[in-house]
Amino acid sequence: MNIQIFGTKKSADTRKAERFFKERGIKFQFVDMKEKGLSKGEFNSVKQAVGGVDNMLDENAKDQDTLALVKHIVAEDKEEKILENQQILILPIVRNGKKATVGYKPEVWKEWD
Repeated sequence: MNIQIFGTKKSADTRKAERFFKERGIKFQFVDMKEKGLSKGEFNSVKQAVGGVDNMLDENAKDQDTLALVKHIVAEDKEEKILENQQILILPIVRNGKKATVGYKPEVWKEWD
């Protein structure tokens, strides 16, 4: 497994995801979203794995103005705006090759080989 966890140190769900993999002795790479966000390629991979960009948006994001803008912007500009404002994404984002989840999803991670 090649696990990457994208999140923030303050996110409780990110810490729970780290604990999930640590408890199972699975190595992972932590990427702090405050320092470095998803690249365009990583974003597209996650988007495909979770069934579209709308499944990645955090309805409870602190930045409700940006979230509202992204929801009403034309489709071709939406992804660029999200890449500029990654704080509106659900965390953690956990990647394992082509597979990915958004949010705390231990039931999915258990299925990964």
